[in-house]
Amino acid sequence: MSDLSEKLKAHIVRELEQSGGWLSFDRFMALALYQPGLGYYANDSVKFGALPGGGSDFVTAPELSRWFGRTLGCQVAQALAATGCSEVWEFGAGSGALARQILTQLDAMGHGEVRYRIVDLSGTLRARQQQALAAFGDRVRWVDRLPQQLEGVIVGNEVLDAMPVQLLQRRGGTWFERGVALRDGAFAWEDRPTALRPPFEIEGPHDYLTEIHPQAEAFVRTLAERWTRGAAFFIDYGFPESEYYHPQRHMGTLVCHRSHQVDHDPLVEVGRKDITAHVNFTGIALAAQDAGLPVLGYTSQGRFLINAGLIELAGELPVAERANLAKLVNEHEMGELFKVLAFAPAASAEGWVPLGFTAGDRTHTL
Repeated sequence: MSDLSEKLKAHIVRELEQSGGWLSFDRFMALALYQPGLGYYANDSVKFGALPGGGSDFVTAPELSRWFGRTLGCQVAQALAATGCSEVWEFGAGSGALARQILTQLDAMGHGEVRYRIVDLSGTLRARQQQALAAFGDRVRWVDRLPQQLEGVIVGNEVLDAMPVQLLQRRGGTWFERGVALRDGAFAWEDRPTALRPPFEIEGPHDYLTEIHPQAEAFVRTLAERWTRGAAFFIDYGFPESEYYHPQRHMGTLVCHRSHQVDHDPLVEVGRKDITAHVNFTGIALAAQDAGLPVLGYTSQGRFLINAGLIELAGELPVAERANLAKLVNEHEMGELFKVLAFAPAASAEGWVPLGFTAGDRTHTL
């Protein structure tokens, strides 16, 4: 793994030199995560798992409890029926656990004819997904790119947070874009004056570091160009704009994950750890709306899962399973930090309310 990291560093150094000695952080992040064969999501490290002893770096909701995906499957089933679709599309399918859980629930509800499509940039994760989903045969297929026309219910769990972000630094009242340079053989921060600004006015004169999300918003616009029918459900950690750019959030949200520990230095151990930023859900919702995709709902993960039938579906569980289930919905765990945003093409947005938003919808806070 250390050899991979050195090869990735050498590749980034070459690109730095070709770019005049400076890379914007979104480009650096893209290379660190997705450079073929070398980046974090493109190499063969374990990544997903409940405990660091297995070599994993973090746990996601489907690894924490099978009832996460089973409950989301209930929402998917309703959306399929409401929009007249017969395909599910998942972006960034991770270990394949979420797809397995959704398909299991769809089968239990009599939707065995539904096809499942996975879009994932990682070849090594694709191999793991294929193993996890082998029992579903050719109902599951992998695609390298979006088709020119798409119909289906879309799901994405912790995919928006992995899309590269740009960093903006206000210092002494002046805004800079924070990028990466090379000093004494090591990656280092270097700020350059910029006309870029956060989408929300930051109150106060204090220094302030934050992120903007042009790639995630561009992803939504690209989706809108090709998507004609269905509904999308994106689940991730993040905030509405007024909270994201709160004056007290002056160090931003960018973090790294390795061995189930968090650090704040993406410039070291490149390719050996995850780099992520929280999602500005207002920005994603506006990008969707401006592209002709009305918002169907926005709420906390805990509220969404309870609305969609988590408690009734899971029923009586052993103590250990109940504890993990509680982590999905408790406000001091994943239940409040994680949010769910749904939108759809205009033709699919009328005449129904998704199960997950029947109570506690927060769209008005975006």
